[in-house]
Amino acid sequence: MDFSFTEEQTLLRNSVQKYLADNYTFEHFKKISRTEPGWSQKDWKQFAELGLMAAPLPEAYGGLGGGPVDVMVVMEEFGKALVVEPYVSTVVVGGGFFNHGGSDAQKEEWLNKIAAGETVIAFAFAEPQGRFNFADLKTTAKKDGSGYTISGSKAVVLGAPWADALIVTARTAGGQRDAKGVSVFVVDKKAKGITTRDYPTVDGLHASEIAFENTPATLIGTADDGLKLIEQVTDEAIAAHASEAVGAMRVLVNATVEYSKTRKQFGVPIGKFQVLQHRMVDMFMNTEQSASITYMVTLKLGEGEVERKKAASAAKVQIGKAGRFVGQQAVQIHGGMGMTDELNVGHYFKRLTMLDTLYGNVDHHLKRYAELG
Repeated sequence: MDFSFTEEQTLLRNSVQKYLADNYTFEHFKKISRTEPGWSQKDWKQFAELGLMAAPLPEAYGGLGGGPVDVMVVMEEFGKALVVEPYVSTVVVGGGFFNHGGSDAQKEEWLNKIAAGETVIAFAFAEPQGRFNFADLKTTAKKDGSGYTISGSKAVVLGAPWADALIVTARTAGGQRDAKGVSVFVVDKKAKGITTRDYPTVDGLHASEIAFENTPATLIGTADDGLKLIEQVTDEAIAAHASEAVGAMRVLVNATVEYSKTRKQFGVPIGKFQVLQHRMVDMFMNTEQSASITYMVTLKLGEGEVERKKAASAAKVQIGKAGRFVGQQAVQIHGGMGMTDELNVGHYFKRLTMLDTLYGNVDHHLKRYAELG
């Protein structure tokens, strides 16, 4: 199988690398993640001007006609720089819902805005009792004239403090955990009946707890039959975040190897100790295996439902285990300074830890993979 990138994808990677190297340093990450509003609108506009938002979207709606491989290229570089701007929730998740399930009018309206960087979207799907089950919903939606109204609450909505639109999952029929009866809606963040509590997350992002009370909403796709659409879009998001994790792991491996060459103990660099050499080789191997499975899941997103799901779950398992191992070893080899705020190592480990639980942790996806047969 050929894993070579096209000339356009190579140019895309080079342009992202150059911009981030010049403008998105670790000091920049610390500054924007710790001060209001917690992200950089200037960088967001620059991402749009570079064509990053448009890259994976259809040409008919303002995009550049790329696909998941373009997202993979962008997200690996974003992972290396600890980018906090809500690219996945807006472009991959938001764009995915409208592209796969939206009406022609919704595609025309939303995909063009996403491609131009004129909107920020957050995905409100998690509920306290739901664990990783997308169908376990207490949030409900009821028909109201030509639209719907939503009532309920959502937890840890990443990027919501900056969003101007929310994609919300809600139950329109059936029991609390039934696969049938799940629907997907787009909601104006400024609509009536919305209350939010915003807070920073441990890895430098920002999230919200959101409550809805008879909030106006517009249906995406078919009522009562949204679960397949949710799984398709979140599998695409899993592939994107897998690439982000690979980028973070590459930085940790390189930083640890370089540190081992300069940190001395008993008069010699610690990189001379065989036990640490073995650890760093294991870190490298885990990272490369994660990169390989990221390629695999990215290429399988366009295949059948079962193959796509199995690939996504396999990637989550590999990335979750590897991210924990690489992060732990990087911290341990750096010693106590590995967890200080002044050093980037701990921040990458925190991001990898958060990515492990997003859309299901290792145990959840091992079970999902086994059930798929």
